[in-house]
Amino acid sequence: MSKRLIVTADDFGRSLEINRAVEDGHANGILTAASLMVTEGAVDDAVERARRLPGLGVGLHVTLVDGIPALAPSQIPDLVDGNGLFTLDLVRLGTRIFLSKAAQRQVSAEMRTQFELFKATGLPLAHVDFHHHYHQHPTVFALVLDLAVEYGAPGIRIPWEPPLLSYRARGDRLGTRLSNGLFHWRRNRAMAAKAKARGLVVNERAFGLNDSGQMDAAKVNSFLGVLPEGLSEIYCHPATAHWSGARPMPPHYRIDDEYKALIAPENRRKVEELGITLTTFAAEARGQ
Repeated sequence: MSKRLIVTADDFGRSLEINRAVEDGHANGILTAASLMVTEGAVDDAVERARRLPGLGVGLHVTLVDGIPALAPSQIPDLVDGNGLFTLDLVRLGTRIFLSKAAQRQVSAEMRTQFELFKATGLPLAHVDFHHHYHQHPTVFALVLDLAVEYGAPGIRIPWEPPLLSYRARGDRLGTRLSNGLFHWRRNRAMAAKAKARGLVVNERAFGLNDSGQMDAAKVNSFLGVLPEGLSEIYCHPATAHWSGARPMPPHYRIDDEYKALIAPENRRKVEELGITLTTFAAEARGQ
């Protein structure tokens, strides 16, 4: 056993500011992977940068909520709002997907189109994960597993943060960390078992769920300090700055601090001092 760590930037392709942070975070920091939003405005720039970074594991950040669909709204009427965008009403959408065969067909068609758009980039598919971790919906997870296997994805994120390790790292919000960890534990354990049965690599734990948008250098450093042996993931939302154009990040997200956390010298040193192996889902699948 060894301490192995995937460090992932979500929302790759959403803006030039994110893309710049991803490139620098990988070239000069601890970032090993990025999750590509194939329908966003800066996706072509992201793909161009990824081609210059063969060591960066680029996966598909499947989007079914809070985003731009790949299909025309008329083809997925149960998934979009009056503006033709994916809804933010996650509970109502989840109920509809669970109960409606028509909605399930629309989910399958939309996800397949996003997989096809990723395939068209020519980039190797390094992993699959979801915007807002929406694959925790059992129906969505069952559908995406088939697509992940069909399109050759090596691995898939299991978005579970161990509450006691998380609290040991941060020393705050024990109640929140416990409730989130315990609430999702059984579901995520089942997800991991099903994914492994289909031959996919899964992370054993993920850090960043309870501190989303706030993963500054100190937080990343504290999580590095509690990593157990096995395969862990730290995910974040880095960008060089907030932007005022289309699809900005929430204003309370400290995205520039998350970028700085990736290139912080103290975090690079800590990885080396603790003997942490930086990796990707694809490298894990190859046994590297």
